[in-house]
Amino acid sequence: MEAIVLQPVVEGVSLTLPMLLLLAGAGLLIAEALAPGAHFIVIGIALLAAGLVGIALSGIVAMVPMLIGMALTVLIAGGLSLYLYQEMDLYGGKGSGRTSDSDALKGKTGRVTKHVTSSNGEVKLDNGGFNPHYQARTLGGEIPPGEEIIVIDPGGGNVITVEALSVIEDEIDRELDLESRNEERETDTAS
Repeated sequence: MEAIVLQPVVEGVSLTLPMLLLLAGAGLLIAEALAPGAHFIVIGIALLAAGLVGIALSGIVAMVPMLIGMALTVLIAGGLSLYLYQEMDLYGGKGSGRTSDSDALKGKTGRVTKHVTSSNGEVKLDNGGFNPHYQARTLGGEIPPGEEIIVIDPGGGNVITVEALSVIEDEIDRELDLESRNEERETDTAS
């Protein structure tokens, strides 16, 4: 049984096709570890598996069945690893790896990192993605660092308009109190 041997790059070192596939697959897996999200993992697993199958079959079967086995292994292992990669969603929850537009920022909360005024400031949004820091402005007043905020206008995503969460909650609380007082008056006059 003959193994497929590639021409040596370094004198005295021969490299079989299964060994080359094994090394290429391992290299792609290392590249994925260094650059997550680059999707090298799918082809890396497929090549690594094909290399292992080729090494295992090289002394047992002839060259053509070994090549067919390695090709089928690439297809099966690649398809299976792609399916598992998409199902497991390794990089942060269902759909979070997808790009979204600036409208998705509306209603997000975060904290002020640099004093926010009507002309300057910076905030860090909770679950804000790769770079959660945004330039921010407020419609009126000032918001000190550390204060919780909510995005009221994404403004195209470069400069967002925010409001202090405490101010918004106070307005909502006042409205709810007013409604409950009106309901109490209605029930008092009805009895």
